[in-house]
Amino acid sequence: MSGIVTLTAAGAIDATYRVGTLRRGAFARADSYTREVSGKGVNVAAALAAGGADAFAVVVLGADDVRFARCGLTAPLLRIVEVPGATRVNTSIIDADGATTKVNAPTPPLSPEAWEATVSLTLGELDRCAASWLVLSGSLPELAGTGALVDLAAVRAGAAERGVRLAVDTSGAALAALLADPVGIDLLTPNAEELAAAVDRPLATFGEVVDAAREIIGRGVETVAASLGGDGLLAVTAERAVFARAEAPYVANTAGAGDAALAGFLLGLTRAPAANASGADPLAVAAASAAEWGAHAVAHASTLVAGPPLGIRALVETSPELDRPLTPEDAA
Repeated sequence: MSGIVTLTAAGAIDATYRVGTLRRGAFARADSYTREVSGKGVNVAAALAAGGADAFAVVVLGADDVRFARCGLTAPLLRIVEVPGATRVNTSIIDADGATTKVNAPTPPLSPEAWEATVSLTLGELDRCAASWLVLSGSLPELAGTGALVDLAAVRAGAAERGVRLAVDTSGAALAALLADPVGIDLLTPNAEELAAAVDRPLATFGEVVDAAREIIGRGVETVAASLGGDGLLAVTAERAVFARAEAPYVANTAGAGDAALAGFLLGLTRAPAANASGADPLAVAAASAAEWGAHAVAHASTLVAGPPLGIRALVETSPELDRPLTPEDAA
């Protein structure tokens, strides 16, 4: 299997607290606490590696935390761009009912020199591991002094020149910027809220999700794998839509589930030749794998997953009911 490189331009330290009861304005003492190097691309790479892929994570980290990063379980995967100061900290608080309250720190700007080093390291990794995929994950920082997000043009062009396929998992201004010129994006993995924002209308049914995904596909994206939270996942191409859903054995931490699902989808795609040869449906295989890895992730106390999703099997529908309603977010 050729390599998969992820790029996280805004790395993070994930701090996870588990508490019995969380009350606004009240004191709470944590029952447990974990701290790990994260950022969406790091999480994706960790899940890919747990699934047997040759994965590497280019990540921007503050110099204060590089020693910590090099001692962690993900250290062999990391390709670090070091910038001055501390890495931002994203905090998850999980109560006894399994509800996750998450607060992400703001994304600090990057200097032009740091961004140039990030682009160079990313393209070098694509060459070094003969990558088949590049995954652009997480929020994008501003380029210091410009007020504008860092420009991904050189990264995208470099991937295209090398024949490397491109997967994107981001939101907000970064997603809007990419969708202004989406040609060359092979896989986009929004959640329902992000997809609704991308097409500027609410989505209430599976059919509306499929229509929104195909609007994005019409702009130049090949496949949209839309995460619907507890409702499952819809993988959509110009011709087809496949639904997959897997039950988690229990819910420990919902942070990182989307990253694991993206890794699962890519792992499923690597099995496409075998699926074709056996008469299986490659898109259904990828969607099922994504659902299983996402369910696997929420059963982990930490953001990073360890090992593959053993014993979790997805329900797959190759002709989903398009009038099926989405579960309202406040009822999920």
